[in-house]
Amino acid sequence: MSQIAILPAPILLEPFLRSWLLEDIGRGDRTTEALFSSDAQVRKAEWTAKEAGIIAGLPVAMKVFQLLSEKTNLVPVVAEGEWCNKGQVVARLEGSIDTLLMGERVALNLVMRLSGIATLTRKYIDKITDLPCKLVDTRKTTPGLRLLEKYATQVGGAVNHRMGLDDAVMIKDNHIAAAGGIKEAIARIRSHIPYPLSIEVETETLDQVAEAVAEGADIIMLDNMPLDMMDRAVQMIRAAHNRIKIEASGNITLETIRTVAETGVDYISSSAPITRSTWLDLSMRINHNSSVKN
Repeated sequence: MSQIAILPAPILLEPFLRSWLLEDIGRGDRTTEALFSSDAQVRKAEWTAKEAGIIAGLPVAMKVFQLLSEKTNLVPVVAEGEWCNKGQVVARLEGSIDTLLMGERVALNLVMRLSGIATLTRKYIDKITDLPCKLVDTRKTTPGLRLLEKYATQVGGAVNHRMGLDDAVMIKDNHIAAAGGIKEAIARIRSHIPYPLSIEVETETLDQVAEAVAEGADIIMLDNMPLDMMDRAVQMIRAAHNRIKIEASGNITLETIRTVAETGVDYISSSAPITRSTWLDLSMRINHNSSVKN
């Protein structure tokens, strides 16, 4: 995929990883510490895919293990963003037995979650890959996992929408109703936001589209519009200003995404790759005949 996925910076990511490790380890791994408290031998392990899909999150898994011990090494066998088959070895690890076992669950959970998102995202992308339209994600994410879930959609080939409320202005239906209309909302917002934040307006009718165009919105979202109305809205916007970006949203499925893209919109936003994805099942096996002496 040409889309480049950018992993969150360590200063942002590591506090989350530490908290998730602490949640799982608590006051100590009773089983591992009792069995291997004096075992300093380095062991090898493999991660194997129990089903086919797109792999995402191996660099995150590496950070999980290295927070426990910098001597741990994880070598990807399947590259980030690439397809793996059922039964295929995804990664090989080398480290002390206690590190491998204490980090296993957190690391696997993250990679399985992110790989599931990347896999479903890729299915959506494949439907529109030959069209000049991009799939974008939404803020419908799991609290605490937004940075990584949005990273996974990038791995799958999508583009990130705003990360949070401070990224851009999006005037939604409740904003419009509370402000008294699109014109009033845009005017008040323009007098407060810093340069160069863009202004996006969510519209549900052609009258709202016309108003958003007249008030100089940078991006116009066509929300839950029937296809015939969406076609007319795209024509209206293109005839008025080529600079305005158009986003379609609402009930986007694998069955409908291509038809929506064919209306000529620039972006299609959907929460489905995150909210409707299932984990990609992976497992770790220690090679007990491969201890390495330090």
